[in-house]
Amino acid sequence: MFCVWLTGIPGSGKSTIAKELADELKNKNINVQILRLDEIRKIVTPNPDYSEKERDIVYRALAMMAKFLYDNKINVIIDATANKRDYRNLARNLMKNFFEIYVICPADVAGRRESSRVQNLVQKDLYKKAKEGKIQLPGINAVYEEPENPELIIDSEKISPKDAAAMIIKVLNL
Repeated sequence: MFCVWLTGIPGSGKSTIAKELADELKNKNINVQILRLDEIRKIVTPNPDYSEKERDIVYRALAMMAKFLYDNKINVIIDATANKRDYRNLARNLMKNFFEIYVICPADVAGRRESSRVQNLVQKDLYKKAKEGKIQLPGINAVYEEPENPELIIDSEKISPKDAAAMIIKVLNL
């Protein structure tokens, strides 16, 4: 069993890589579940304000959901910014085979990607709202604590999602 946490600023490519990774693992007959914070947040906080208090709640809930799956022999891919190391370290401490994958790209690239999203699970134009001071967004006007010792760093501006998935699978020794 393993838990992979894809972390990085909003729009860095976490969701795209998570989907590609899950598809590749399923092709290898490896059972895996993606936990997307965007989906969970919509249930836990239907009208998100992206405050620190709200983030503390949703990230603790996310870590526990991952542990429940992991304990039931389901491999987990977490797709979530997790702007504080404490959130990711909580999950690391809950699960033995934990892999932190840091997805990086320039903020302007992430902002362009984010603004082209279809609004369904997440609010659209988060970068614009952050620059207007309407919300706190990690990497723009809220702190994003970079991983200190991630198992892998992926530059999503230079590495394709398919190659990123292959790199993660190699780190997992699968």
